[in-house]
Amino acid sequence: MDDLGWAFYDKYGESGVWWDTHWLGCNVCKCPLDLWIYQEILHRTRPDVIIETGTFYSGSAFYLASLCDLLGNGRVVTIDVEDWGTRREHPRILYLDGSSTAPEVVDRVKAETTDAESVMVILDSDHHKDHVLSELEAYGPMVTEGCYLIVEDTPTGRMSGRIGDAYPGPAEAIEAFFETDRPFVVDPDCEKFLMTFNPGGYLKRVAT
Repeated sequence: MDDLGWAFYDKYGESGVWWDTHWLGCNVCKCPLDLWIYQEILHRTRPDVIIETGTFYSGSAFYLASLCDLLGNGRVVTIDVEDWGTRREHPRILYLDGSSTAPEVVDRVKAETTDAESVMVILDSDHHKDHVLSELEAYGPMVTEGCYLIVEDTPTGRMSGRIGDAYPGPAEAIEAFFETDRPFVVDPDCEKFLMTFNPGGYLKRVAT
């Protein structure tokens, strides 16, 4: 990530604005420029199922479900180890409790995609490399051709090195994921606004 990207990421984090970003009154905790890209992706790919790891306050699941309402298609399966007491009920949202990498959770999600023609995945739970890599291995095969596997907050571990001890994070997980041949490519068009929380994290499923 270049100096401009770091400046944006640092400033956005320091200001606390991401804690105060809402969709219809629900805290989203994401960069609005990425949310706009998600809207473009959903309109273009029309996923039947959107899998999200890391529900947190449920704002992003609610946002995605609202877009599905507008498109007249799709539903959200969102996973978290904890219910934060802020979940928005919506007929297009299924909340699952547990670790996103637990075999029983992965199996349940897989079952939810059985009849889906198109599946998209967004990874935004534990940002440590090993966990993200396990998610990539578990959920990557569920993504259908033309749809996206999005790894959020890719600078997270490296950003910690600017203020303390760095740790291997999502970016390193992506690097390890691509050490073997994968039916995915990084889509730079999803970073057209330049400012993103997910540099290098928009992975598009291509034909094998």
